[in-house]
This record gives sequence, structure tokens and C-alpha cells, in this order.
Amino acid sequence: MPKTKSQKAVILQNLEDKLAKMKAAVMFNFSGIEVKELNKLREKCREEGIDYLVAKKTLLKKALGEQKMKEVAEKEFSGEIATLFSYEDEVAPARILATFAKDHDKIQFAGGIFESQYIDAVKVKELSRIPSRQVLLGKLVGCIANPMSGIARVLNAIKESKEKEAV
Repeated sequence: MPKTKSQKAVILQNLEDKLAKMKAAVMFNFSGIEVKELNKLREKCREEGIDYLVAKKTLLKKALGEQKMKEVAEKEFSGEIATLFSYEDEVAPARILATFAKDHDKIQFAGGIFESQYIDAVKVKELSRIPSRQVLLGKLVGCIANPMSGIARVLNAIKESKEKEAV
């Protein structure tokens, strides 16, 4: 059943709101994927704080044009397009979708928006390989702590050798 103009206006406003506050978005073609499988993807997105939205391509393009993202609005997307919006972690939607696509070969990356610029499917896949923010912060802490723990081991070894000499 076709949507009324008022329903389309609500969807358009929702899209514009999401586009205005997002840090990154990933668009993908989900043709041929079963609903129960897509629900698993939606659940994973909810856990990560990512919005999953399916809207008509014409409404998506109109919202992109309203948000001064004409470069993205001019792209032609084929099939049924869904969009993942992230408001905190820029690479989270790409990473989640890439993980989901490993088990579902019918998923096709259509592109994305990163730093208000269009990125193609290849760049989205590259983004998906970047570890999460927490993993990167953990590695940073490890790099900072490693020299300090090395100094502590050396000082401890010196202390132990002096104790052995005293005995």
C-alpha cells in the first residue's frame, strides 16, 4: 500500500534528522536476505547504538540533498537499500555489516558517508577492517604501559641481584 504524503514527510524528516547528527553511514543492498536474518542484523546494530533504516531511494536522495550532500544524492543505488547510521563510532556500521556479510553473500555494499563525503563500496570495506575504538584505545594503553613495565622489571632485577649479593 502506497504511503501518504504525510507519512513520507515524517520519513523524510526522520532521515534528515539522522543525517544531520550522524558521524558515518553505510548503505547496502539487502535483496534476497530473509527477514529473520535481517532482524539479527538489526539486533546487533541496536547493541552497538547504530540505527538501521530502510527508506525509499527517492526519499533518501531528497534527504541527502537537503543536508547538502548532493554528491551522495546523485549516486544511483540499485535494489533494496538500507542504511546504517552511527552517531559515535565512525567505523562501527561498516564493521558490523562486513561481519554480517561474511555469512550472507547476498549483501552488497552500496557505499557510505564518512566525514560528510561519499565513499564507495571499496572504501567502506577498507573502513570495516579498522578495529573498534575500544580496541584501539586498549592498544594505545598497552604501548604506553609497556616501557614503564620494562623499567619496573629492570629495577626489580637489580634489586634481586643486590639482595643475592648481600646473602
